[in-house]
Amino acid sequence: MKSEENRVISILLIVFFVALAIGVPVALAIGVSSFIALILIGDVPLEVLPQSLYSGINSFPMMTIPFFILASDLMSGGRLTQILINFARDLVGHIRGGLGYGNVIVGLMFSGMSGSALADAAGPGSIFTRMMRKSGYDPYYAGSLSAAVAVLGPIIPPSVMMVIYALTDGKTSVSGLFLAGIVPGILLALSLMVLNFFVSRKHNYRSHSERVPFITLLKSFIHSLPAILMPVLIIVGIRGGVVTPTEASAVAVFYALVVGFFVTKGLTLKNIFGIIVNSTIVSCSLLLMIAMGSAFSWVLTYAQVPQRVAEWMTGLTDNTLVILLLIAFISLIAGIFLDTLPSLVILVPVLAPAAYMYGAEPLQVAMVIILTLAIGMLTPPIAPLLFIISASGGLRIERLSIAIIPMIIAEMVVVLLVVFIPEISTGLPNLFGFKN
Repeated sequence: MKSEENRVISILLIVFFVALAIGVPVALAIGVSSFIALILIGDVPLEVLPQSLYSGINSFPMMTIPFFILASDLMSGGRLTQILINFARDLVGHIRGGLGYGNVIVGLMFSGMSGSALADAAGPGSIFTRMMRKSGYDPYYAGSLSAAVAVLGPIIPPSVMMVIYALTDGKTSVSGLFLAGIVPGILLALSLMVLNFFVSRKHNYRSHSERVPFITLLKSFIHSLPAILMPVLIIVGIRGGVVTPTEASAVAVFYALVVGFFVTKGLTLKNIFGIIVNSTIVSCSLLLMIAMGSAFSWVLTYAQVPQRVAEWMTGLTDNTLVILLLIAFISLIAGIFLDTLPSLVILVPVLAPAAYMYGAEPLQVAMVIILTLAIGMLTPPIAPLLFIISASGGLRIERLSIAIIPMIIAEMVVVLLVVFIPEISTGLPNLFGFKN
């Protein structure tokens, strides 16, 4: 039986990586490798494949994905990005390194709307990179900071990654994960602020703007409230039992429409059609990825890969902390070479059960995996966040890859804190009654 399992694993991985090497899209590479593995297994009916594809997305909570994506696009189309940037500039623009702090603050607030690192990098990240360059910051420091700030996107709720994790794992809830991401997200922001303090002090990045009057700052804050309130309303609504996570995502779309049409007036009947089409395309690609990942996970389970990974970890150690560090390392490597979502659907069914066997908290395991996969988007050779900043800012990717190293180190410190202090990820959910 073990030789049969080894053959299945070998076929699955070889076909998957060969498909990637010849340029097959990741979702199709996952599906094709699963299909071929099922054919060569022989004693498994091929009906398993469509059943796995269907069951992977046949879930009411799955509706949160297209709704949150549409809400994010509507908020961005409603000109809230510029409103947030104006508020951050008024708040901290006058102090040394102020634009760097503003970059982090806007990233923290915008991530509560987008839930996507790529959206954060392409939106406020690109804008702040240009602003910082014009104010005398080193362009590669500005670009690397913007890329690192974008990692906040999938950590601060709402987060598409967290929704997919909850649906893939089964041991965690969307609500619990949303709460679990708040403290690690704030710590990521603080780590980048501390780094910006020392870099700005070393290079004397002084601001050329004046401190704005209090009344101007107050007006700027009031204008930014619609963006700030969206994630708050989602969390409060879920915690208060008023809405489920799926219903909260639909409410977020309605809220974004009201704000875009009647508050900021950035949405019009002319541009809303394009926003809906773009959101539909993104949602379909994500759902296709999840469906293919469900079939891939079925084959992995058939080949007893989760049990083998658990046995391998047992052979190395039975210490929960060491196992979590191993999971962080494996997730970081996966994030370097694969996109976050395929990495998520492949790794979670394998790594999470192995950690649970040794008493690791489900929410802590989730945050370790999500954090390291998100940080993996900063690391070459794939590094999608660096490529976005490079393309939008006209920066050389080689120099940007070197400039990002201090940011990666700062964010990995937060990962270590999550590993060694479970309460960072579990404290807030437990406080509000979400054990998983």
